[in-house]
Amino acid sequence: MRIPAHSVCTAIRDDIVSGVYERGSRLTEEQLARRYGVSRVPVREALRTLESEGFVVSRRHAGAHVAEPTEQEAADLLEIRMLLEPLGAARAAQRRTEAHLKVLRGLVRLGQERARRGQGEDLRSLGSWFHETLAQACGSPGLIALLTQLRHKIAWMYAVEQPARPVESWAEHGAIVDAVARGDVERARALTAVHAERAVAAHRLRRPEWVRTSQHAVNTASVRN
Repeated sequence: MRIPAHSVCTAIRDDIVSGVYERGSRLTEEQLARRYGVSRVPVREALRTLESEGFVVSRRHAGAHVAEPTEQEAADLLEIRMLLEPLGAARAAQRRTEAHLKVLRGLVRLGQERARRGQGEDLRSLGSWFHETLAQACGSPGLIALLTQLRHKIAWMYAVEQPARPVESWAEHGAIVDAVARGDVERARALTAVHAERAVAAHRLRRPEWVRTSQHAVNTASVRN
């Protein structure tokens, strides 16, 4: 049975994000095919996809390598996120389904309960699930793909600290869902913009030695404060 290339792509991407393959390390089709138990054909297709996403670069006469993002490229991702997440929430206010609302409300209840009890170990995964569901609710395949790719790349480049006030953070989640449920496009957009801007302060570059310094001075204060 032929393994779909998208399954191989997901496996390789997850391993890049988790640090199994370090930045700049070489990725050979033979090595990857052996690791994932597939032929080289889906590996080749997966590498092309990952290159288009920015996780992999092809070097002439040297093959595929894990990309080495600059600090500026990492900072740009957070700025892009602050632009796209409010758009996604605004679209969700117009296009969400009752199924989306049911999941979002359930996640908010769980998040608020865990936050009140100080059970922070669950909040990170609940927050990821919340934002993934909110993106899905926007009803735009192109925007969903962009937001999904952003989440993967930000998780690759940044460690995220738990919010200092998790109860307030989950109250913001709840307010966003209320606006989406009412179909209030502008309020959903505004609340998500504020939430995304506050969340940026919790992002810290992972292991600075993994991220090469760009040749020019970089000012990332605008997206870190």
